Amino acid sequence: MQKVLLLGSTGSIGQSALNCIQRFSQRFKICALAAGSNCARLIDQIERFSPEAVYFADGNGLEVIKNRYGQRLKIFEGPDGLESLVNSIPCDIMINALVGAVGLRPTVAALKQKRRVALANKESLVIGGDYIRLLLSQGYGELIPVDSEHSAILQCLNGSSHSSIESIILTASGGPFRNLPDGQFSAITPDQALKHPTWAMGKKITIDSATLMNKGFELIEAHHLFNLSYDFLRVWVHPQSIIHSLVEFHDGAILAQLGLPDMELPIQYALSFPERYPMHGKRLSLPEIRSLDFAEPDMDKFPCLKTCIDAGKTGGTAPAAVNAANEIAVEAFLSGKIKFTDIAGITAYALRNHKPVPADSLEVIELADREIRKNILDSYLSESTR
Repeated sequence: MQKVLLLGSTGSIGQSALNCIQRFSQRFKICALAAGSNCARLIDQIERFSPEAVYFADGNGLEVIKNRYGQRLKIFEGPDGLESLVNSIPCDIMINALVGAVGLRPTVAALKQKRRVALANKESLVIGGDYIRLLLSQGYGELIPVDSEHSAILQCLNGSSHSSIESIILTASGGPFRNLPDGQFSAITPDQALKHPTWAMGKKITIDSATLMNKGFELIEAHHLFNLSYDFLRVWVHPQSIIHSLVEFHDGAILAQLGLPDMELPIQYALSFPERYPMHGKRLSLPEIRSLDFAEPDMDKFPCLKTCIDAGKTGGTAPAAVNAANEIAVEAFLSGKIKFTDIAGITAYALRNHKPVPADSLEVIELADREIRKNILDSYLSESTR
């Protein structure tokens, strides 16, 4: 029986992870849950999975949790609560399904405890990839990707020699605006951007998919996960979201991992790796799909992808600056303060004006993150209206 600590339990990834754990309740046991704001859903999860500890971020909901479970559970709270939870509650596997830079410290804490981290929190590697790679090289913990694209790459490599890789190809659905003329992008509304054609995800990730920022972040992740130069990393737009990624080898062979657009398979694989556990349900039928389409991404139409690549190649704290600016921009777009096209403008502005330094400690990374968040929106809006 392996103990699992789940961060982000009430989000879409967290709920899928709990489905996997419930499916194999003889192998996995939830020892702790962490959530942000959905108190009712967290209470339901506590009743179903009986953890020994919880973290909850929302102040009002926290009082409800304390009143109901204060005698039964260890309850963590506050800005250091996530890290304290990870350091205090023993587990075999930590699933990090948090959204945003808040996920970095728990990832680092779990690795330092030499645990397996099943990572769905992109930002851990986007902003802290250099530092995390250093920890892994020193023998701290194990990192298994949960993103469908990186899970696909892991499955395709399957022990192949690193030197035999010619390129890694990440696929992107292209989001809801793949065929929309770029002249109409400034009129895109939050409701339109939240209607993803193939995946069911949280709001922030759905917007990132619409801008292709998500794919840029995944390129940075792939760079760190598989220790490859950006020259080896490519993106193909694949609207059906059936092929999740491909690996091209130096003899010309290309291996691809195919599956329905459902996150339970990569989550389950991260839990069971290197084994494969059975899963019942609908199977992929290529005759039903009939055709698979591919195209090169349009960098002019989706400049966020190029901004991410530039940040990754620049290195140091540059990706942290872009990530922080993007989090602020997405929040501003969803609240109606800026246009859809301003997301790309703000992130590019942040990269242009940031002076990167080596991202070799949590303190340096978090300082860069705070500095960008402090005034990026006001600075950009001020400059753009001159």
